[in-house]
Amino acid sequence: MDERKTYEKMIPRSERNFLEQALGMESGYVLDFSEKTFNEFFYETVAIDPDYEAHLFNGRGTSKANRFRAFIEHSNPSTVAKLLREIWEYRASLEYWPPSSDEEKMRHSFFSTIARIEGRSDMIDTSAIEAFEPNETLEELVASIRRDLDAKKPQAGIDRLHTYCMKRFASLVRKRGGGECGKDDPLHSRVGKYVNLLRTQNNLTPMSERIMRSSISVFEAMNPIRNDRSFAHDNPDLVEMEEARFIFDSVTAFLRYSKAVDGRHFED
Repeated sequence: MDERKTYEKMIPRSERNFLEQALGMESGYVLDFSEKTFNEFFYETVAIDPDYEAHLFNGRGTSKANRFRAFIEHSNPSTVAKLLREIWEYRASLEYWPPSSDEEKMRHSFFSTIARIEGRSDMIDTSAIEAFEPNETLEELVASIRRDLDAKKPQAGIDRLHTYCMKRFASLVRKRGGGECGKDDPLHSRVGKYVNLLRTQNNLTPMSERIMRSSISVFEAMNPIRNDRSFAHDNPDLVEMEEARFIFDSVTAFLRYSKAVDGRHFED
């Protein structure tokens, strides 16, 4: 019996169909990537150069879709999960990419696939939620978010996640020389200031700039969720479990991507 790990064994058919539909793999492509941008994406998101680590992409054919399937087979689970999160964010940045009629089901299935690859069924990755500077209040904020997630109550953590992001991006803007964020500056404005500073001070590729700019809208959409459907106020209806999970996954994906691009500014 062949016990070799394969793409098909790793991802059940129903999830596999949604994943491949989401990325446009049926025709042999992956999203809008050319050979050049396909390689750049792997290098920028998971620090793997397909030209120098070709063994990770071989064995299934030469199309971009087959190279992508081979990568999922041959790479370690944490790298595959990170790559899938980043490629979903990139997909969301493509204004001309047509949404599916089953977009919500596709999104849920896509992140279930990530959870499956990581060997977990219901845990949210909290590695990007960290105390980025010495501060007891910040450390307790991080701990409280993690307690909510450990208790499988992401809805309860939305308000504190919003507070955490307000602090984190204010710190990044300050470290980038952008001055202090005003008390009334909303979260998406802070993210926008940070992205603009990063764009003008770093030599970002067009792909990185597109991903980061498109993510501003994620944080803007977080404001009404925090105000109207979290414990921030006496709201009768909380955001549902799966949507809360998706919010956490989307926000932490951006935090991980930002840290990869601008890592030294997260240091104390």
